[in-house]
Amino acid sequence: MLIQMVSINVKPGHAAEFLEAFRINYEGTRQEPGNLRFDVLRNPEDEHSFVIYEVFQSSEALDEHRKTEHYRECVRRIDPILSGPRTKTFYNVEMADFIGG
Repeated sequence: MLIQMVSINVKPGHAAEFLEAFRINYEGTRQEPGNLRFDVLRNPEDEHSFVIYEVFQSSEALDEHRKTEHYRECVRRIDPILSGPRTKTFYNVEMADFIGG
């Protein structure tokens, strides 16, 4: 499994626009065979700060995700309203890590 956490900050006044754009990505990604989880988390202390938590079966599944129309449309919509660059953190997780193997 591959976990990707993306930190995103949007310009003041654009949080609703961001969420609308990310709904497109969320709905499409949840239909992808390689996606296991997709959460959009909002910082309760800063309404313009988000973390996207995504779990994919593999790095190849993530690569395929980045080729989809819903991903590209989301990026096209959010890029102009970001207050800085997106930061990404990755974690490779083996199922044995969870079951004591």
